[in-house]
Amino acid sequence: MKVAKRFFLSCGASEGSSCQNALDLARIAAGVDNINLLTGCNLVPPQTRQTAPERLAEAATLPAVVASICSETPDEIISAGIAVAWPTETSRAGLVMEYAASGHKEDIEAIARRMAEDGLKARGLAVREIHSIAVQHRVERLGSVLAVAVIEEDF
Repeated sequence: MKVAKRFFLSCGASEGSSCQNALDLARIAAGVDNINLLTGCNLVPPQTRQTAPERLAEAATLPAVVASICSETPDEIISAGIAVAWPTETSRAGLVMEYAASGHKEDIEAIARRMAEDGLKARGLAVREIHSIAVQHRVERLGSVLAVAVIEEDF
């Protein structure tokens, strides 16, 4: 069984000609356009270290947690955020939560952080620290935002 050694957080925002195109451009802005994101993951193994975002192997498939939203409402502010909560018990996994909605990034990031904290507490774990990231975009015509936690093995 392979266990991740590191993870990174990134985010991006863009305008596009369709929601799919705007999301793809937000992935480019976040630097995760060349990899396949395997969503549905929400745990980061113990002892995994956070690194700076980096360019990964072309077409690599990696576990990820993604928060995204698209809007066609001009002047609407949309945001996406990711939070990773680490328990005081260092042998336990970190919990990743995502949130995206209309609103300012500070509010969206705070919600993601609270969700991660609540998730650890629901597991009977105390929070040691929380890492988070968020992005905000004012929609011009059709915009999208994306926040992502990419969990990676050493290649």
